[in-house]
Amino acid sequence: MKLSLSERLSGYRRPRTVRTLREGPVLRVELDRPESGNAVNEEMLDDLLAILTAPDPEVRVLVLGAAGDDFSLGGDRNEFADWLEEDQEGRGIRIAGDKARRVCELLSTSRIVTIARVQGKAIGAGMALALACDLRVGAETASFRLPELALGLPTAWGGMLPRLIHELGAARTREIILTGRPIGAAEAYELSVLQRVVPEDELDAAVTAWAKPVARRPESAVRITKALLNSYMAANRMADPAVLDSELMAAVAAASRRARDAGESATGAVPVR
Repeated sequence: MKLSLSERLSGYRRPRTVRTLREGPVLRVELDRPESGNAVNEEMLDDLLAILTAPDPEVRVLVLGAAGDDFSLGGDRNEFADWLEEDQEGRGIRIAGDKARRVCELLSTSRIVTIARVQGKAIGAGMALALACDLRVGAETASFRLPELALGLPTAWGGMLPRLIHELGAARTREIILTGRPIGAAEAYELSVLQRVVPEDELDAAVTAWAKPVARRPESAVRITKALLNSYMAANRMADPAVLDSELMAAVAAASRRARDAGESATGAVPVR
C-alpha cells in the first residue's frame, strides 16, 4: 500500500508486515512479506519500530527471522521509485533512512539480546538488519550481498558501515562493498557475519540453544555487558556516518534521478535487492 507523504510524516502505520510470537521470555519477530522476498518497505520499518520501542519487560531475547525462502532481498525498489516520483529532492528517502537507522540501533543497543535467524538471501537492507543483531545463525544455504554501489548508492542503509568495519575489518569490508560479490554461508562464518552455520532444518534448534541460556542470565548483567560491548565498538570507529546516512541516501538518489531525467546518466539506479 502506497502512503502519502503526509501520512508517513504523521507516523501512520498498520502492523501487517511482521508477525510476532511470544514464547515465555523469547519474542519471535518474523518479517512477513514473502511474496516480495521480504523486501523492506517503510511500513515494515514502522512495524519493527513499534515492537522495538515498546518492549515487554518480561522479554529477554528477541529472535528476528523471516517467512519464505529468503531472509530479505533488500529495500523495496518500487516504493523507492514512488518516493522519487513524489519528491525528487529525496525527502521521502530521508524519512525512511532515519527509520532504518533507528531500527538497527535498537536491535543493537536494546537491553535484550537479539538473534538473527537467516535463511536464503540477505541482501542490502536485509544484511544490515541481520548484522545489527547480537547473535547471528544462518542456514548452510544463506548468502549475503551489498549491491548498493552498482545501483548508484552509498552503502549507508541503517548505519551499517561502522558495524561492518568493526565486525569484518576495514580491508574485507572495503572488498565486499566495492565488488558487491555474494558471500556464501561458509565465508560469512569466517568473516563473523554469521557466528554459526547449520543445516536449514536445524535453524530453530540452533536459535533455541542460544536463547535458553541467555534468557536465564540476570537482566542487569546482560544489559550492562551489552552497553560495554557497544561502547567498545563505538570507541574504535574511525568515523560514524550513521547520523548522515539518510542525507547521503537522499542526496545521491536525487542526484541520480535528476541526471537520468536530464539524459546525463543511464544508470537508472534504485535500491533493490
